[in-house]
Amino acid sequence: YPQFIRWILSMDVKSITETESSFSRIGNAQIGFKGFSEHFSTKVDADQDLKTIEVGLIKGPLRHLNNRWVFKPVPEGTDVEFYIDFEFKNFILRTLAAANFEIAVNRIMAAFIAEADRRYKRIES
Repeated sequence: YPQFIRWILSMDVKSITETESSFSRIGNAQIGFKGFSEHFSTKVDADQDLKTIEVGLIKGPLRHLNNRWVFKPVPEGTDVEFYIDFEFKNFILRTLAAANFEIAVNRIMAAFIAEADRRYKRIES
């Protein structure tokens, strides 16, 4: 993520479990924005059969984090359903996040789309 989402300063991922069609990981990240820096940890569960990714908070500046990705094959490629619900513990951060939520989510999604295009774009012949 640090290579394509500019406010993720660093990330470390550790494997917990892995099967043929699923895995669980712990992600530890440092985020920074305009002089503000925080660390947080999440648990990520991915299931290839269900085509889902679930992300939950372990620790960090949030009261809670629920994040779900659902990938649905369509004739044109893949539709992605994205759900996120979170709340900062700190009132000031909570207020800033609420005021800029749509902008932040749009930037994050644009970064993921650009990275997916870079990695997986079909080559037309």
